[in-house]
Amino acid sequence: MSEQTEAIRPCQHAGPTRRGVLAGVAGVGGACLLAACGSSSGGSSSSGSGSASAGEGDVGSTGTGVPVAEVAVGGGVIVGDVDAPYVVTQPTEGEFKAFSAVCTHQSCTVSSVSSGTIVCACHNSEFDATTGEVLGGPAPSPLPELSVTQEGDTLVVQA
Repeated sequence: MSEQTEAIRPCQHAGPTRRGVLAGVAGVGGACLLAACGSSSGGSSSSGSGSASAGEGDVGSTGTGVPVAEVAVGGGVIVGDVDAPYVVTQPTEGEFKAFSAVCTHQSCTVSSVSSGTIVCACHNSEFDATTGEVLGGPAPSPLPELSVTQEGDTLVVQA
């Protein structure tokens, strides 16, 4: 009779379970979201009017430079510096501001600057391009301000 009992036991196999497959798919999906959140290709992505990207430009030994001509009034430039990405804005003609480009919500790099607003596309946080203050979204605190000085036709940002 024990043979018959063995025959009616539920099938036990070495293949993946439905729970295991679903957990694996969720893990891959989460990894994809995280990779998209923090990805950067040396420059930055930009969208909207007044937003541009710039590569790193050495200006002396104290900082990196952004050409003044690339920073539109009301817009800005996001620089995907490997160690510390930053954003340079020009809220009004001749007034330049710089902030960390790392969103204070989940450390994504901000994605665009236009109409006086810095936007993080990861979760739609918005920051004031003049002060770095949070305007909306889940970001808990403002973008840290950085020092920016104009040296001829170049803006030099200090961390």
